[in-house]
Amino acid sequence: MNNLNQPIQLLGGITASEFLQHYWHKKPLLIKNAIPEFKGLLSPDELAGLACEDEVQSRIVEEIKGKWHASHGPFDESDFSNLPEKPDPKHRWTLLVQSVNHHLSEAAELLSQFNFIPHARLDDLMVSYAPDGGGVGPHFDSYDVFLLQGQGKRLWRISEQTDLSLVEGAPLRILKNFDTAQEWLVEAGDLLYLPPHLAHWGIAVSDGNTDCMTYSIGFRAPKVQELATEFLGFMQDKLNKDVNALPGIYQDADLTLQEHPAEIGNGMISKVADILKTIQWSDQHVADFLGSYLSEPKPDVFFNPNKKISLRKFHENLLKHGICLDLKSQMLFTAQYFYLNGEAIAATGSSASLLTALADHRKLASADIAITGDIEAAVIEQLHVWYLAGYLYFN
Repeated sequence: MNNLNQPIQLLGGITASEFLQHYWHKKPLLIKNAIPEFKGLLSPDELAGLACEDEVQSRIVEEIKGKWHASHGPFDESDFSNLPEKPDPKHRWTLLVQSVNHHLSEAAELLSQFNFIPHARLDDLMVSYAPDGGGVGPHFDSYDVFLLQGQGKRLWRISEQTDLSLVEGAPLRILKNFDTAQEWLVEAGDLLYLPPHLAHWGIAVSDGNTDCMTYSIGFRAPKVQELATEFLGFMQDKLNKDVNALPGIYQDADLTLQEHPAEIGNGMISKVADILKTIQWSDQHVADFLGSYLSEPKPDVFFNPNKKISLRKFHENLLKHGICLDLKSQMLFTAQYFYLNGEAIAATGSSASLLTALADHRKLASADIAITGDIEAAVIEQLHVWYLAGYLYFN
């Protein structure tokens, strides 16, 4: 459990409580040397290698003679060989790779340092590489983001402008105008927090030997329209599964003669309106929806099933080795309900304690299981199913 009143070096020595109260969603914060001696998690070549893999989302953004272009991966060596080897003010470019935490255990460990923000809000870790002058132009994000500098340097320009008009026809949301209010040059280990809708512009700065790599920790901010639409779909599924949720049929024993037979009368409209008003949902319905919706993998995420083993053998290995979430898995919980990649299970007592620890820390050691006590048979069975699906693996 997080201690909100414990000073955190990552936040420059302030507490998580102070950060949430004074900065989160409110104003930017620059923390120099937030992670001492941090140089990054992978090299430019390794990042480019990830961008060449089919299951990895990546982009190359180019600014050529003032015009913006974007291409999507997977890439190959020829895509990179066509880019300028040396800085060129007429042709600047950057490589961006999404969800690096799905492919690199060190990236998942880095994200764990941001556990003072709920997992339900976390989106992913994006890593960018750019030679001198590279970047994605002046823009704003609709979500909170932490920008951790790896190798090299980056010049960040910040603006509190309200003019958010965009360059027409650009493949990215590039601001047409940008008025710099603050400017910071960040180095390896520095961390910059930016709240939503704050205009910013990051420009790679190279010393000739070391190009720029930045680690972006982004957080989910679903649109209200999306939440409402998804929730209504969730409730539709609930009503379809429960045939007794809305009993009866439409009745109109008080039907009167209409002048126009093709007209939908006010009486029918009122009766159906009254029927729809009987549709109710509870906080638990909302919790179930959020658990399933927020843990549901993105469409581009796929899992590799594990080799089939019996339930008995799985239980033995669980007690012997413990268990871990796959890097691409998302596990959340509310009260006694636990959600893994959109699927739910209920648990109580020792089982709930273990699943809570698994969700919080993404792994359980065999010693943790031994100390906590017996696990409900239904929970073991569900963990077995999730293991076979590739959502979990043994330590």
